[in-house]
Amino acid sequence: MVQTSALPMAGKRVLLIIGGGIAAFKCHELIRSLRKKGASVRAILTKGGAEFVTPLTIGALTEDKVYQDLFDLTDEAEMGHIELSRQADLVVVAPATADLMAKMAVGLASDLATTTLMATDKPVLIAPAMNVRMWEHPATTRNLATLRGDGVRVVGPNEGDMACGEFGMGRMAEPDEILGAIETILTPRGVLTGTRALVTSGPTHEPLDPVRYIANKSSGKQGHAIAMALAHLGAETTLVSGPTQLSDPTGVNVVHVKTAQEMLAACETALPADIAVFAAAVADWRAEAPANTKIKKIGEASPELKLVPNPDILKTVAQLNAPLRPRLVIGFAAETNDVLAHAKAKRLKKGCDWLVANDVSDGTGIFGGDENEVHLITDKGMEDWPRMGKAEVAIRLAARIAGHIKGAAA
Repeated sequence: MVQTSALPMAGKRVLLIIGGGIAAFKCHELIRSLRKKGASVRAILTKGGAEFVTPLTIGALTEDKVYQDLFDLTDEAEMGHIELSRQADLVVVAPATADLMAKMAVGLASDLATTTLMATDKPVLIAPAMNVRMWEHPATTRNLATLRGDGVRVVGPNEGDMACGEFGMGRMAEPDEILGAIETILTPRGVLTGTRALVTSGPTHEPLDPVRYIANKSSGKQGHAIAMALAHLGAETTLVSGPTQLSDPTGVNVVHVKTAQEMLAACETALPADIAVFAAAVADWRAEAPANTKIKKIGEASPELKLVPNPDILKTVAQLNAPLRPRLVIGFAAETNDVLAHAKAKRLKKGCDWLVANDVSDGTGIFGGDENEVHLITDKGMEDWPRMGKAEVAIRLAARIAGHIKGAAA
């Protein structure tokens, strides 16, 4: 039996405000995960939230009373909104609907949830969830900027299918993503404190003309998760991200780029670093001379496009001399056939220390999905990891990195 005091979030108290959206059902798994980590969870269920999940279920999972009504005088005497807000170590709003975000941004206190948010002096994390049109609305953009300016942390949203039948940004982050953000905020800095990490993520977009570009299907989910996991362990982390639909990870310095050349320049600026993880799917080629105006279709003839190789970011950094070369350089190999053979050859060719290989062929669901199945290749051999969530892969890889760095420093 695991001792409660040995759990990573033992003694931490989370106040979960459940908003009114179909994504509220994900709070069931989030509560379970938090409690498995040793945290206690107390819930405020909004009127809208109660349309999707029941107080009975939430109460059974938290093993605590579920709070709903601001004007329940008994609760105000025993556990008022002031005490609810201040007895928590972190307030989490999930799902954070457009309505809740708007009320938070302007400081409304019209019910127990918003009154508690106004009264809290603790960190606040929101997990937005709404229709793509609502997410893209200028009012939501303004409200999000206001909330960030007020110090509110944000996890998600992601791109995906929605209950309304549409597809796009606005899908609430998955429970393991929210859990990772909570751990980053609440748990003490770990074994990588005092180190610097560089992570690349996402695709690159190589322009052919002002409206077209060469790209790939990378979502950036794995790279972003790795950056968050390293930051959680205490590393001062810089994430160089190509164009993605993801929010910036909590506690990470993010540099946004578009092309491979821009990504290399940003990586060089971020050096020296102790750890470098190159998870981005960088385009191998770019147009030698992108057109200044849109390339027009003329008859049936195909345009002549001269492509030139992009800089090899992984190889460039891996072959630097100390002190610029990181102590541990990790590459990624996204393959569609002969995965292990190609990956082993790539590690030697690039000169990196470790290489993480995965199969991204059609049918695997890995490119753009929430799960990954990887093989870790080092000079000591190869490990086959089971299929798991990308956040879990990131946590496991970060732990291996920490063990290596700590062992090398001993």
